[in-house]
Amino acid sequence: MKRRLAAAAAVGLSASLALTACSSSKSTSGSGSGDSGSPITLKLFGADYGTAGTSNSTQKYWQDIADAFHKANPNITVQVQTIDWTDFPTKLKTLMQSKDYPDIIEGDAPQAYAQSGIAYKASDVLGASTLSNLIPTFAKQGDYQGTEYGIPFTTSTRALYYNKKLFTQAGITAAPTTWAELQTDAGKLAKIGNGTIGYGMPLGPEEAQGESLMWMLGANGGYQTNGAYTINSAANISAFTFMNGMVKAGDTEANPGTVDRKDMWSDFAAGTVGMVGGSPAVVPIIQAAGKLQSSDWATAPFPGQAGPITNPLGVDDQIVALNVHKQQDAIQKFLNFAYQDTYQAQFDSLYDLLPATTSAANAEASDPIFGPFVKAIPTSSAYPTSANWTDVSTKIKNSIGAAVDGTSATSVLGQIQQFALSSGS
Repeated sequence: MKRRLAAAAAVGLSASLALTACSSSKSTSGSGSGDSGSPITLKLFGADYGTAGTSNSTQKYWQDIADAFHKANPNITVQVQTIDWTDFPTKLKTLMQSKDYPDIIEGDAPQAYAQSGIAYKASDVLGASTLSNLIPTFAKQGDYQGTEYGIPFTTSTRALYYNKKLFTQAGITAAPTTWAELQTDAGKLAKIGNGTIGYGMPLGPEEAQGESLMWMLGANGGYQTNGAYTINSAANISAFTFMNGMVKAGDTEANPGTVDRKDMWSDFAAGTVGMVGGSPAVVPIIQAAGKLQSSDWATAPFPGQAGPITNPLGVDDQIVALNVHKQQDAIQKFLNFAYQDTYQAQFDSLYDLLPATTSAANAEASDPIFGPFVKAIPTSSAYPTSANWTDVSTKIKNSIGAAVDGTSATSVLGQIQQFALSSGS
């Protein structure tokens, strides 16, 4: 399976930065250009999106870019280290606590670094043409107090995947457009038997915050309103009340709060799940499983309470450049080089994700599989950019599943809301 987009993967990172930032220089005035020919070494620390060993390791992807960049800029060497998502948060936290700061981080959100004064603004480390080419929807997600620090690198949007073969067996002729239709169809699919799951609702700790937001958006809710947390809003509670009803009716898998997205996507690829929400990363899982032909499945906009969602979840993983080593000019040269469409397209091809630049996205808009996901980008909805979102997201992952596994949605969402407010923003 291609790896998920993390955007704020480093659990508890804001706390560790608070401990270390006081000993770090907060100035961004140093250039460290290397124009004089002095040798410069940049350290890039990133998440590994690969699943097939060295054949599609992100280490190789970045190393190839680093080698090509070094050939064009002999005085600048980029040392690359990528870590599997499972270990990425812990390793990054360790680096920060030990003050072994990378110059460039890919796979985390920028807000905690910006709050601690150790991040360059995006405009400090990108040329004007590269900066203006970033997809605006995702560029906003790198903001801290109105200034862009994070730089979107890879993106995705969400849609409803459905099994056309199972639909035919269940007598369903079209994808659902509302929650009511979704539940009706899920009930029909579950009656097929043989362990068929009508709708896969993964609310386990891998990415419960994503599944939850898809449903919240369907009720015109979300995690925040005008920048303030509203996790226990009436709209969100109505979404989880409906979801709980589906679980009780047997329209989903048992105990969704314990089920991870990666497992549900694999079950869909195996042909045992009728419908599931997902990103373009579901496609290679389907292809690798070999159970479904391209004609056996399709995607549609995710259903909402009253109709299809027009502002689907959009997610991006960001790059943030740290100012601790004062290598602003060298970082800018490398990032401008790395954001060429050639490398954006290569990354998307390797990991079945979407671009972060407008020019690369335009080139993919007509793709029969990925085009609909690309076209959904301009109106997509994103996660909060509050500095404490990392901690709030972790709380959601570990507890929100209880809202459909037997505990009152009002109680569960209320507890998460209180945590969001008390943990600072």
